Amino acid sequence: MRENQGNLTTGSVRKKLAVYALPLVLTSVLQALYSIADLVIAGQFIGKRSVSAINNSSQIMNLLTQVAVGLTLGGNILIGQYFGNGSHKERKRAGGTLFSISLLFGAASGAVIYLTSDTLLGMLGVPAMGESLEYLHICAGGCIFILGYNALSSVMRGTGNSRIPFLCILSSILLNVVLDIGFVAVFQKGIRGVAYATVCAQAVSFVTALAYTWKHQDYYGFYLNNFKIRIGKLLAILKLGVPCVLQNTVAGISWLTVTYFINQYGVDVSAGNGISIKIKEFSQLFITSMSGGAATMIAQNLGAGQFERARETMREGMRICLAMAGIVILVIEISAPWLASLFTNDPAVISAAVMNLRIEIIGQIFYAMFLNYHSLMTGAGHTVYVFMSSFVNCILVRIVLAGIFNHMIGLNGVYLACLIAPSVSVPIGYLYTKSGIWKKDRLLATN
Repeated sequence: MRENQGNLTTGSVRKKLAVYALPLVLTSVLQALYSIADLVIAGQFIGKRSVSAINNSSQIMNLLTQVAVGLTLGGNILIGQYFGNGSHKERKRAGGTLFSISLLFGAASGAVIYLTSDTLLGMLGVPAMGESLEYLHICAGGCIFILGYNALSSVMRGTGNSRIPFLCILSSILLNVVLDIGFVAVFQKGIRGVAYATVCAQAVSFVTALAYTWKHQDYYGFYLNNFKIRIGKLLAILKLGVPCVLQNTVAGISWLTVTYFINQYGVDVSAGNGISIKIKEFSQLFITSMSGGAATMIAQNLGAGQFERARETMREGMRICLAMAGIVILVIEISAPWLASLFTNDPAVISAAVMNLRIEIIGQIFYAMFLNYHSLMTGAGHTVYVFMSSFVNCILVRIVLAGIFNHMIGLNGVYLACLIAPSVSVPIGYLYTKSGIWKKDRLLATN
């Protein structure tokens, strides 16, 4: 493999961003299909209690996944900046450190979730505790695969390779669907079968990614003696990654709080919320993947000192995302009942999901804007600004407004708070971009 194979610092910004981000979009779509397949099959073959259980347990697992994404994003940006300024030896050492620390964290977090699952679910006030515990206990075994895959994906994406992570997820999602059908529809394993299918699929994505990076050892530096934690690299990764972890944790906590409010309205509303979450997450994948791709491209360009190209990457990403957000909002508003019916035949659950969708989906226009501002912050190594923006968005606005509106308006007030919250991060991102600090004080990977 050639060192300049994934170079994102030359050529048309729009073309390079689109070509690089498309596999990221497809990868995210396939990852979302994990949980969507679980929920559809559970809703059709087990019942609405299983849908509620998977939704509540998935909120906890999603929080771990967001922590994994935050941690490995620090490595991704560091590797991207090393790649941009040609420091390939240091890039490989950073990759080895990222992979090693991710495996350790994955093993530890799996043990913690397993041992504290009853407490965590109790804090959410879940209406289907028995099923939720079964599902979460098994899924805790997949934590090491989640962290390991995200580390390997970050190593590859930092060098401009977004195609292989897509192929890894493709292989695992096909297996997940087959196992879901086999365990649940054929062998009648219930919610345990759904969980087993998910963990097996996560293991496949991890093993496939590891096999590829191991095959290309010279390029990625994946030798056994490189699997060590170098303190300098670890500190650089943590400097970038910890604010991202805190940001994603804050976001996860805010959604857990919203889930708590919603669970108080019963199992039908809880199940409807689970369905609407999956549809909203799926609808937002293009925006999050495009902005994530822009962050890597910006990191390479800032590493190479190409400031205007970095800013144009952010602007191009925002233009594309705003167009997609408009399409998504229109489609969801029109087809919400049909989309919800794909998951369940229960009229009460469908009605709850549709109400949630039609209110919250309008907020996609704000996500399209502020996530691309965040891509500039992230690419510049200013992940602490991303955390500050998310703290204001998720804690000071989403949780506070959800509590107030829930008391004043009821359930729809909670949904309205979730619609309003992302708008406050837009002016924060605009002011950051205008300040020019991303030009003057960026992390240059030279240590």
